[in-house]
Amino acid sequence: MLPATQRLHLLWLAPAVVLGALEVDLDSPDSIKAAAKQVAYDLMTYYHGNESGHVPGILPGPPPDGDYYWWQGGALWGTMIDYWHYTGDETYNDVTFNAMQFQVGENRDYAPSNWTLSLGNDDQSFWGMSAMLAAEVNFRDAPAGEPQWLALAQGVWNEQAAPDHHDDECGGGLRWQIFSTNKGYDYKNTIANGCFFNIGARLARYTRNETYANWATKTFDWIMGVHYIDKDWNVFDGGHVPYNCTDINRQQYSYNAAILLSGAAYMYDYTNQSKEWEDRITGLLDGMERIFFVNGTLYEPSCEAGVCSTDMLSFKGYVHRWLAVSTQVAPFTKDRITKLLRSSAEMAVKQCTGGANGRQCGFHWTTGVYDGKTGAGQQMNVLGALSSLLVNDAKVPVTNSTGGTSIGDPNAGSNSPSLPEAAPITVGDRAGAGIVTALVLGTISIGAMWMALD
Repeated sequence: MLPATQRLHLLWLAPAVVLGALEVDLDSPDSIKAAAKQVAYDLMTYYHGNESGHVPGILPGPPPDGDYYWWQGGALWGTMIDYWHYTGDETYNDVTFNAMQFQVGENRDYAPSNWTLSLGNDDQSFWGMSAMLAAEVNFRDAPAGEPQWLALAQGVWNEQAAPDHHDDECGGGLRWQIFSTNKGYDYKNTIANGCFFNIGARLARYTRNETYANWATKTFDWIMGVHYIDKDWNVFDGGHVPYNCTDINRQQYSYNAAILLSGAAYMYDYTNQSKEWEDRITGLLDGMERIFFVNGTLYEPSCEAGVCSTDMLSFKGYVHRWLAVSTQVAPFTKDRITKLLRSSAEMAVKQCTGGANGRQCGFHWTTGVYDGKTGAGQQMNVLGALSSLLVNDAKVPVTNSTGGTSIGDPNAGSNSPSLPEAAPITVGDRAGAGIVTALVLGTISIGAMWMALD
């Protein structure tokens, strides 16, 4: 008899007997759920962590052992939590729960020792944001004594708020990489700081702790102050510490803008709909619609005309998911964002005609034609796009005063060393969590980009 984990994996094969292009009626929630179920199945065929001999929680990798870096496992489980939240399908809840718990690390901060020597602040944050999402949608809580979702998010945030992460170079801000030995340590970028801002904004809303809100405001102000966001609401990638972060890499990536917009939406809700955050949301949305949507379809200008890295091939799904939740915490955006989500999802589905089953998805949505390249990122993108269409019928993210059940720990992560040579960090009653992805740099002289490899 096969091990239980392999039997579970084989059970996922049941829906795959029907061949043909992915079809969906976007006016029917039931049809959207049915299509999303097929996409979710195809996505999970890329995951083998529940099988004997494989590591739970991660997609195959990192290179050269597979295409995917550690952070994309965290992104996958956030996608699957949203899938469950929007559709009600519990098929993958067990494997999601087990994967998220397996990778918490020795200090319950999503910095497991197996990955610390290649760990970026954004990598840690993607796991922290998925934990925060689990708290916000009341995903299954862990048993008493085991790592809790809110505390995990706080652990990530606490460590990133510590002095050894926030130095005075460039006037503040997080570096891309955590360790000085890693390529990219001299780079302060939008995604690392955007994730820290995003988690802080969400923790502020969830806990009503002003400390998080103050840090979120400070971080957004810093991003604007170093001109990673310009007057026209273009969002650039980052700059290097030796140049005081003035050698701005002007590449624009959709998830940079979306992570900021989502965090701003949470701050809008936290501040009882302040005009300042409303204006920031509107500006970011203006910029996103201008730069990243072509006739209403999400487009990644930094790579679609050339070569997209494996990381970039997953950005579109995050954008759809983060825009969707923004409509719940900043309702004034609902009509505008909903229109974009629908038109983009419609084109995304049209190119899901590839793979052995005839329904796997590519990346170039604007063409409406499958581009011949399948992958976990492409499937996450379309699953995020479809699931997000159900946002209007989904429960708004909860807080600890509106039904949230996850147990927090304001000191989580604060006693664990964030650098190998550093003494244990002691930060009292700080509370918090997380940071996202990035892995993209560019030299200003030639406007090229490069990806840091683990």
